[in-house]
Amino acid sequence: KDRAVARLLAPECADVNVVAQQVGVRADTLARWRSEVLSSGVNREGWTAGSRLEAVLATAALSEEKRNAWCRERGVFPSEIDAWREAATRSLERPGALSDRSTRAADRKRVRELERDLKRKEKALAEAAALLVLSKKLEAIFQQDADA
Repeated sequence: KDRAVARLLAPECADVNVVAQQVGVRADTLARWRSEVLSSGVNREGWTAGSRLEAVLATAALSEEKRNAWCRERGVFPSEIDAWREAATRSLERPGALSDRSTRAADRKRVRELERDLKRKEKALAEAAALLVLSKKLEAIFQQDADA
């Protein structure tokens, strides 16, 4: 059922009669299943990134009337096509590519400084721990001598 309904929905938008013959279910049953899915709002974002790009490309050169007809056939709103076009355009833009490089270089430099500082502090902590252990041992030795 799910696979048959998926073929009826975007992006494939297969004909109900063709799918009915292939699946072996009556066309009116398939149409009812499709309307149930569309009314429930499930599979509203069933378009993959590739199919959205294809939709943007297919509708780019169409007039508004043809574009609206294309959208009606595939069950998508023209505003969604516009949003997909904007998202594709934004993803292609790389503002500040040079500033990204300099930022990454500055970040790497800062990481190296912090790692160097961390190593220095780890050595100091290890030295302090060793001195503390030695001083406790020394106190224990001299306390034993004082008791004797």
